[in-house]
Amino acid sequence: MGIACFIRYQIDPCQRAAFQQYAVNWGPIIPRCGGQLIGYFFPHEGTNDIAWGIIQFNSLADYESYRARLLRDEEAQRNFEWAHQQRFILREERTFLKVVN
Repeated sequence: MGIACFIRYQIDPCQRAAFQQYAVNWGPIIPRCGGQLIGYFFPHEGTNDIAWGIIQFNSLADYESYRARLLRDEEAQRNFEWAHQQRFILREERTFLKVVN
């Protein structure tokens, strides 16, 4: 794989269960839309308000195509809307990294 999209989430620590469900919901959606889901990582010990998601793509162009498919995917839109309504994600940052061979 060419690039990895690291998504850093600041979450409401009182709504960790909601974030966990949000992450589980992405399981079938991300591959269907063209991403290779490495996983979501949920606070266990230490900092209780930071979570991570990692998705791989062959290129930034593939990522852009993936994002366009997400916008057309009904299940993805429901998950985005639910997260917005529940307000358990306080901040989201994306960083794109290349794999070192």
